[in-house]
Amino acid sequence: MLNAQEQSDERLPLTFILSEVEDRYNIRFSYGDKTVENIVCKRPNYTNTLEEVIFSLKACSNLSFEILNDRFIVVTSTTAESPEMKVERLNEVVIENYLTRGLSKNVDGKIRIATQDFNILPGLTEPDILQTIQSLPGVISVDERISNINIRGGTNDQNLILFEGIKMYQSGHFFGLISAFYPYLAEETNVSKNGTSAKYGDGVSGVITINNSNTIDQKNTFGGGLNLLSADGFSKISINESSELQLSARRSFTDVVLSPTYNAYFDRIFRDSEFNSESNVMRNQNERFHFFDVNGKYLYDFKDDSKLRFNLLHIYNNLDYSESTLNSNNQAESSESRLNQKSYGASLNYTKQWSKLATDLQLYVSNYRLDGITNDITNNQRLIQENEVVDLGIMANLNIPFSPSTVLNTGYQFNEVGVTNLEDINDPRFRNFIKEVLRTHSLYSEFEFRSNNNKTYARLGLRGNFIEKFSDFYFEPRISFNQKFLRYLRLEILGELKSQSIAQIIDLQQDFFGIEKRRWQLADDDKVPVITSQQASIGLNYNRNGFLINAEAYIKNVDGITARSQGFQNQFQLVNDTGAYTIKGVDFLINKQFNKLSTWLSYSYSKNDYHFKNLNNSTEFPKNIDIRNIINASVTYNFNALKVGVGMNWHSGRP
Repeated sequence: MLNAQEQSDERLPLTFILSEVEDRYNIRFSYGDKTVENIVCKRPNYTNTLEEVIFSLKACSNLSFEILNDRFIVVTSTTAESPEMKVERLNEVVIENYLTRGLSKNVDGKIRIATQDFNILPGLTEPDILQTIQSLPGVISVDERISNINIRGGTNDQNLILFEGIKMYQSGHFFGLISAFYPYLAEETNVSKNGTSAKYGDGVSGVITINNSNTIDQKNTFGGGLNLLSADGFSKISINESSELQLSARRSFTDVVLSPTYNAYFDRIFRDSEFNSESNVMRNQNERFHFFDVNGKYLYDFKDDSKLRFNLLHIYNNLDYSESTLNSNNQAESSESRLNQKSYGASLNYTKQWSKLATDLQLYVSNYRLDGITNDITNNQRLIQENEVVDLGIMANLNIPFSPSTVLNTGYQFNEVGVTNLEDINDPRFRNFIKEVLRTHSLYSEFEFRSNNNKTYARLGLRGNFIEKFSDFYFEPRISFNQKFLRYLRLEILGELKSQSIAQIIDLQQDFFGIEKRRWQLADDDKVPVITSQQASIGLNYNRNGFLINAEAYIKNVDGITARSQGFQNQFQLVNDTGAYTIKGVDFLINKQFNKLSTWLSYSYSKNDYHFKNLNNSTEFPKNIDIRNIINASVTYNFNALKVGVGMNWHSGRP
């Protein structure tokens, strides 16, 4: 029956057939949308060899199929006037379907998540970007919040998250339980755990870049969704052949309708907050929470091989909380409290392709603000707390190809970051307002080499950061090396030095209701030093016929952390001290891809220890997020529009 279908005369869109061929022969096609547009072909006989299938597709479509290696095939038009005749060298993928379709590992060590090609992961009802990242070996959310990501023992504030080039200081709704990034317009996400490109500063633990579609489709697309928390929608509007507008919006209805899902979320996030604190006073409590996010992107392609991209983003969370009680005179008293968290971001990107050179100019502004007003009717006290970050950045990049195998990337980056912290109490009267500003100038250069046979890749870079206020230089070498040998094996070596001048601290566990108690603070080169990191890793990949084994050992040291940024709840909670942590670990992954079935198992072991000058008699002790063992396993099945997955996640406990 199956053979009859495969050899039928049914004519299907070529894009559909190419997708089938990819799944059946474990390969990957690279092509432009316009190249295969409106082409239909007879479904090939899948009992034939791959070469025979390619031959039949060539005859049907009149397209060129260039086989780069045993995994990748480039599809181009054979007509001279076709714009696809321009050849660009793409970043080679060394592991396709890393966990599932849409997840791949690049030759430079980055993990790429292609949302539009994404199949399924157990536990995901939608292709959530941040939750998908937590499926990667060596990545976990210790407090089990979607937006709090711990990469190789680092804290969430040690990750550099860039959305369309905008540095993000807020990444979640519902105070971390829901990702703030709309998944259905995001086209590509890249995750670097080590060996980061020299163009990126900050992020001593990891770098996450998220980008919406960057190509003009010349067609209109609309979509929407609804769940028990929110409603959402998106659109891609073609203005003309050279411009497009992308829009997305999501808004919760939790301030109007209370669903069982909302009640479960509320209980999870507020169980350790002031709302659940014990009191001898009889109170009536009422809360209302809602969130929304809006994103817009404008694309314009000039006729001279230059492009303009403009992006706007707004993320909003608001909690209103009221309580009432009877005073000693049996009279009703009431108070209202509020917690508001919001982010604004904008970026402008202009790229120009010259005869050989390529230039890239980018501007961005990012604003994060957290406001809390707490009214305590028992003590007749009002507390105002504010934390605000304003980040302005500019980057200019130059790409110089010296040969088909060697490229130089070099550029300059400037950042001005201002952080404001306010505490205001009415009784006893107290007000503390602090505003700090840091300006950083950075120069970077890196050479990339790819051998003609695609067996060797090397990137060697150096970044230099100069912080005006401290007159300090930080030099950060980076290395990424990948070598294929014995046909199916690849050796990977990654290393980097990094620095970071902004981090989150906790003044008191009940700040901002105890819900979003972390606040951003700039380094002062004294009690709050600049954080620095050193990391090295070595890995081995075996990949053959849909069978993958990946093993990686690493060591990372992060210096300059403060005790107040670690969330201690014991005798160390109010101690001002600086120190470091060192993590040593191994990540292991085994994955087998069948025709429609995918199975994988990952295991991570690590040992993560603190070194503080004045804590614990200056001896080592386990870090608060020292998770020694992590095991993830999954089986997924895909058949046409049906996707089914079952998985298991387990990890050992925290100290």
